[in-house]
Amino acid sequence: MASSSSYNSPCAACKLLRRKCMPGCIFAPYFPPEEPQKFVNVHKIFGASNVTKLLNELLPHQREDAVNSLAYEAEARVRDPVYGCVGAITFLQRQVQRLQKELDAANADLIRYACNDIPTGLPQVTGTSSVQPPLTPRNRLAEFNRRVGNEGGGFYQLPGALPYSFPWNDASSGDMNDGGGEGGM
Repeated sequence: MASSSSYNSPCAACKLLRRKCMPGCIFAPYFPPEEPQKFVNVHKIFGASNVTKLLNELLPHQREDAVNSLAYEAEARVRDPVYGCVGAITFLQRQVQRLQKELDAANADLIRYACNDIPTGLPQVTGTSSVQPPLTPRNRLAEFNRRVGNEGGGFYQLPGALPYSFPWNDASSGDMNDGGGEGGM
């Protein structure tokens, strides 16, 4: 960015500090005169000399990100003097966790309702002598996925593949294909 001193208007920092904005002013590219509150907040929270030291220690391509971070933290600190941006981050993290729990519950309900629509046994084809095993929750979900064309798993995943278990699962962690010896060869 071009220095705002070339337009005879000092940058927001020099204007607040009541000094002449020189052509090499370190604040000019980051605190334009149109945004005085940005520097007011940064100066109030961090101090002009600390910001000058910080910007001088950084490489030129890192300074804009640093100023944006300082401005964000300073504005958050002005709004919430105790927690600052940590309070906002914590609030958003809690909201994400709550929404994730709601989404997990909705997915569990969707799978449970979808599985309840599948009959408990597969229809027996006449002329075959093999006995079909009863549908366990895993088999019912596989049958549901087969019927809706979701062979790759996609949205509907097998309950054993999820990081949590569904309430209708009988086994908490064991092998769910354990049919009690039925359906042999």
